[in-house]
Amino acid sequence: MKSKHIMKAMLGFYILLFFAYLFGPIIVMSITAFNTPAYPQAYPFESFTTDWFVKLWNDRAMMDGLTNSIIIGIAVVAISVPVGLAAAIIMSQIYYRARSLYYLVTISPLLTPGVIIGISTVIFWKDVLGLTEVTKAVFYKGMVLATLGQASFISAYVLLIFMARLTRFDRAQEEAALDLGATHPQVFWHILIPFLKPAIVSAVVIAFLSSFENYNTTTFAILADRTLVTVLAGQVRQGTTPALSALAVVIIGISLIGAISYELLKRREQARAEAAQLKAKLAEQAEESGDAPGLAPQSA
Repeated sequence: MKSKHIMKAMLGFYILLFFAYLFGPIIVMSITAFNTPAYPQAYPFESFTTDWFVKLWNDRAMMDGLTNSIIIGIAVVAISVPVGLAAAIIMSQIYYRARSLYYLVTISPLLTPGVIIGISTVIFWKDVLGLTEVTKAVFYKGMVLATLGQASFISAYVLLIFMARLTRFDRAQEEAALDLGATHPQVFWHILIPFLKPAIVSAVVIAFLSSFENYNTTTFAILADRTLVTVLAGQVRQGTTPALSALAVVIIGISLIGAISYELLKRREQARAEAAQLKAKLAEQAEESGDAPGLAPQSA
């Protein structure tokens, strides 16, 4: 056997081992969601059932936590995406000698442990501001504090996404639009935002997922309320059930549907763009051929 064949066999074995390590637990967990035993069990498979999905749906604590997680995630996206975009724009236009300090300040929440962010969020809104009864009723709530605590560091993730996109932005487009009479809001909405569209989509997805799965900050800032991760943590301490596997199957299914839908939409947009380019090219060729001067007939 040649060394080339040995290398291919070793590479194939490594890839197989990698995917088995990556997807093996997910497959086993998915099997336990459809098995009848009360404890998560993939083998032996006794009989097929969907009762665990029904029990998951009837678990009020789980459903309330899921609802709160979705609400907080949407609120975090609404805060962190505009804040991260504004910070990235400032980063790209600030005086270059101040960029290092500005970058350090804006990225520092990523270096701060989530426990400290959660505790400091609660202390800040409770003690530093000297809350009155009215402001306490508005701000000193678990979901509000969790949203503010999560947004404080998720905005830094969003900042990095926008900065990576802005490094490829040609400032000459803005200057040309301004020279032609466009206002700064028009330049922002008609030039910068379309260019940042892929980054905006990525930032929304990353911000929502980071909020949805966050535990360290949330568990200290949520107070008496609860999110999905805090409910899961409490139930796991008491003993896991196949209902948690059913929840994982639902989340995986939603993620797959979202990923496939996004890929299909992306390919459809790409096909439309290619069709438009081809149509424009054909029209240009037809115009050139129609404008070409014909040969004048020779007179006798």
